[in-house]
Amino acid sequence: MFRLLGILFTVLFAIATVVLAWPQFFHLEQTFPITQLVAARGLVVLAYLGILILALLLAIARPLRGFAASIAIVALLGAAASAGVGAVRGVAPSALPEKTAESVRVLAWNTAGEAVAAEEIAQTIVEQKADIVALPETTEAVGEEIAIMLRDQGRPMWVHHVQFRPEVERGPDSWQTTLLISPNLGDYSVIQSSADGSSNTGSVPSAVVMPVDGKGPTVVAVHTVAPRPDDMDGWREDLRWVADQCPGGNVIMAGDFNATVDHMGELGKNGGDLGACLDAASRTGAGALGTWPTSLPSLAGAPIDHVMATAQWRASGSQVLDGNANGSDHRALIAQLEPVR
Repeated sequence: MFRLLGILFTVLFAIATVVLAWPQFFHLEQTFPITQLVAARGLVVLAYLGILILALLLAIARPLRGFAASIAIVALLGAAASAGVGAVRGVAPSALPEKTAESVRVLAWNTAGEAVAAEEIAQTIVEQKADIVALPETTEAVGEEIAIMLRDQGRPMWVHHVQFRPEVERGPDSWQTTLLISPNLGDYSVIQSSADGSSNTGSVPSAVVMPVDGKGPTVVAVHTVAPRPDDMDGWREDLRWVADQCPGGNVIMAGDFNATVDHMGELGKNGGDLGACLDAASRTGAGALGTWPTSLPSLAGAPIDHVMATAQWRASGSQVLDGNANGSDHRALIAQLEPVR
């Protein structure tokens, strides 16, 4: 009887391991609790290593040796699979390449409201030479304060902003998203459906801006709801909406997607990761570095903040800015894009 239970448990453990290694194959990447488990592959690797050690200790007892050995093998394979996926996406990015006149640097940073001072945000923008800055949970007032600081330092930027339920006084900062764009990219304006919420993410706002003269990329500052157990449907709808904002053409998206590349498996189009957009970090050696939460090392965190762009752009470098959390539960992500001729 014990042997049959051991075989059954081993088989179930092996099936769960295969699902966690590549949930997209089973179309389970957006299913609770697979969504939450696969978000941080670094933690999954540590969990498998812990099971491996426990199984090796159990193997000391002769009656448990066969069962423990089978569990140890599965755990070792599971750790190797998740670590392999992380290695392919990148855990050791190099420094950003030298910025040219045509390069565009995009910064994504969920600042958790006023958890990060405007001075620090402005300093990071200057240090990283960012041209596009997506700031979920940053108010319009803070965005304007940042813009004034940047102007005084000779790096002016236009402020664009979307807010849900502006009639509510002192509403949560998560109801606001601010986007800064360098005048070097031209004049931009928020599209009406994004501003009034008639076409937007559901619980927290994203901002879609387009060039006034029709030249240059459409820019989307993304903020989707988190995949909490009671809001999985809303999260899935938000991801579908974001994917629809990148049908092709010339698009740059950045922000807090509350999703890893794993979760986007069925939402890619024409070779893209999300819609027709490609994830910059995964293509430049930083795709497995977690941007959330800052309480964990980046190797153990979830890479849920992204910079993405269509094939008109080639990602030449990206970095997760570990030293710039200071109050926010998200790390900033910077990526450099080069136009493809």
